[in-house]
Amino acid sequence: MASYPEKKQRISDQFKSAQGELRLEKDTSNLFRDRAQHKATRLNVRDFNQVLGVESGEGWVEVEGMTPYVRLTDATLEHGAMPCVVPQLQSITIGGAIAGVGIESTSFRYGLVHETILEMDVLTGSGEIVTCAPHNEHSDLFFGLPNSYGTLGYVLKLKARTIPVRPYVRLEHIHHPDAETYFRHLGELCNEPGVDFLDGTIFEPGQFYITVGRFTDQAPYLSDYTYRDIYYRSIRQRREDYLTVRDYIWRWDTDWFWCSKNVGAQNPLLRRLMGRKRLNSVFYTKLMRWNAKWGFTRWPNQLRGVHTESVIQDIDIPLENCAAYYEFFDREIGIRPVWVCPIGVYDRSAKFPLYPMDTDKRYVNFGHWDVVRSRQPRPEGYFNKLVEKRTAELGGIKSLYSDSYYSEPEFWEHYNQSAYRSLKRKYDPDGHLKDLYRKCVLRE
Repeated sequence: MASYPEKKQRISDQFKSAQGELRLEKDTSNLFRDRAQHKATRLNVRDFNQVLGVESGEGWVEVEGMTPYVRLTDATLEHGAMPCVVPQLQSITIGGAIAGVGIESTSFRYGLVHETILEMDVLTGSGEIVTCAPHNEHSDLFFGLPNSYGTLGYVLKLKARTIPVRPYVRLEHIHHPDAETYFRHLGELCNEPGVDFLDGTIFEPGQFYITVGRFTDQAPYLSDYTYRDIYYRSIRQRREDYLTVRDYIWRWDTDWFWCSKNVGAQNPLLRRLMGRKRLNSVFYTKLMRWNAKWGFTRWPNQLRGVHTESVIQDIDIPLENCAAYYEFFDREIGIRPVWVCPIGVYDRSAKFPLYPMDTDKRYVNFGHWDVVRSRQPRPEGYFNKLVEKRTAELGGIKSLYSDSYYSEPEFWEHYNQSAYRSLKRKYDPDGHLKDLYRKCVLRE
């Protein structure tokens, strides 16, 4: 296995000999938008996937950018620690979570993934590999890389903060009958001592659940949601639950939250036939790519005259506007369940210009990932455009890993055109990497 300096030299040589636009050649992607096929030179970064060192006593891990979180988390757990924020799916890479936006149930305390990073080695669009940190000469790239989606450069190596763990997590599922009290209580819990994890699930009107997680050294029993039992169903069935810390971290991965139903994986017989090894986000993603290519799920809908639109979005809304957003979403879109996750600010002095959240506010992430079906034909992107419009009206912001339908002026109004252009001129002056609008909206 090559060392990091050897891999770093190899990728630098690849870049220097490349022609035209560049793309990464890697094993995983969690983008949920189809891309047009363009001729581009591919940089092979598959082997930038190793954990280089864990210093749990000092509270950090050094890791290469294409390392999937399942490998990273297993390495830190061996040292009694975990990354401060571990996104929900095993297939997500830490570099991808920085270039995009990564979140999980510790985000109420530590913010988004990029807020937990100490420094990064970045291969820029100019071909230079720079180390960027909050207080060095490349601090502008350190703060500008989040939400740039590989249009400024690629993370090759980084240091990320870790937190100590205990063996088990005790879960408490708290029911609320209405949105107003639900979001008020969610905000209160963000400030409650002793809470280690915090997220929620909305199943339907009147079925609002908050899940509070606390580390513990002992567990009277342990539940297993890695095979026959399904985690999200347990939320309404149990007031209390216990998981190992690893099973807690990946509680959503087995069933891709609840989206495994779309491939039949919640059918008990098919679930047994698939086996434990295939019940995970890596396998489901492969099925999704295969279906996107061949369109097998489209044919039955076309025969039945059913029109569909995928609404796969993560939306961050200021806490005070969350009840209004949910009321709109359930009325106009109607996808259920919905995942919610509060977001705090780790360092109020840190500003990330391409994902400009108000550091004086607390936000809540709404994750909705399903298909709207209707007998009535709609213009392309009809429901997604409704989500984008309401998000802007309520002072929110949305992640760009999935379909976007903004006009170019609308897009840059939300994602800080002046800051982006300045970074692009400095770190990709010859345009080897895609433009953010072209990549995330035009799907190039």
